[in-house]
Amino acid sequence: MTPITEVEGRRLALKNLDKVLYAATGTTKGEVLHYYARTADPLLAHLADRPVSFLRYPDGPDGQLFFTKNPPPGTPSWVRIADVPRKTADSGKQVVVGDLATLMWAANLVVEFHTHQWRAAAPNRADRLVLDLDPGAPATVVQACAVALWLRERLAEDGIEAHAKTSGAKGLHLLAALEPAPSSEVSAYAKGLAVEAENALPDLVVHRMRRSLRPGKVFVDHSQNAAAKTTAAPYTLRARPEPTVSAPVSWAEVGECAGSADAARLAFRMESMGERLERYGDLLAPLLDPEHTGRLP
Repeated sequence: MTPITEVEGRRLALKNLDKVLYAATGTTKGEVLHYYARTADPLLAHLADRPVSFLRYPDGPDGQLFFTKNPPPGTPSWVRIADVPRKTADSGKQVVVGDLATLMWAANLVVEFHTHQWRAAAPNRADRLVLDLDPGAPATVVQACAVALWLRERLAEDGIEAHAKTSGAKGLHLLAALEPAPSSEVSAYAKGLAVEAENALPDLVVHRMRRSLRPGKVFVDHSQNAAAKTTAAPYTLRARPEPTVSAPVSWAEVGECAGSADAARLAFRMESMGERLERYGDLLAPLLDPEHTGRLP
């Protein structure tokens, strides 16, 4: 029998709770849902009013993965749906995860949460900048941290305050809150930063995606600022061999990692997040505070 759970007055059928999703750790779907319930407050704050896309992995990361922007079949009528601009049509539709019931409904589908850098009320006007620091082997997150420290200082020169989180894979994401600006302008600024980083750190950074350029260097991916692109949300689980999280990290942790040779020190699984939230709170909370909002130069 499928358990029926009531969440904020909504009835949810939570299926296959004993199903193992992460074979390497024996992590079950029920444990995944418990994780999302436990981290709901900060996660919902970062998802608020942002249309999401889903990377679904219902049979675990070793099974079929598929990416979707459209609301999944069977989406309940009470889930908020936003109209969003699309290149191939006047508009499309995407889910907005604005409450605990919607979060748990989506988590029951087994998904990664990815968000635009703009809000549903103002499509294509970014209020957030993102830089995805993706190390090419043999480079690791250690080298990504060194690049992150340089970019933090460079952004500060423009009055923009950067914050960091792990990608939940092998790299880092830098995020900054902005006064809303056209996504095209934010994209151009981000690309300029990536080019500057490559010029300043030529042995460490590339700004182009070409695979042949990336071994041993950190690709500063600026493309996710484009209006149509999305980035893994803070606190989302990733479809990786283990239940890793896109976890906020402090600049002290970034600096310590840059000075070490231990890439594992910035790898966080879901079971560590409760303790981290108790110890540090939401390290990305400044992104939600108007006093920490910068302006494009």
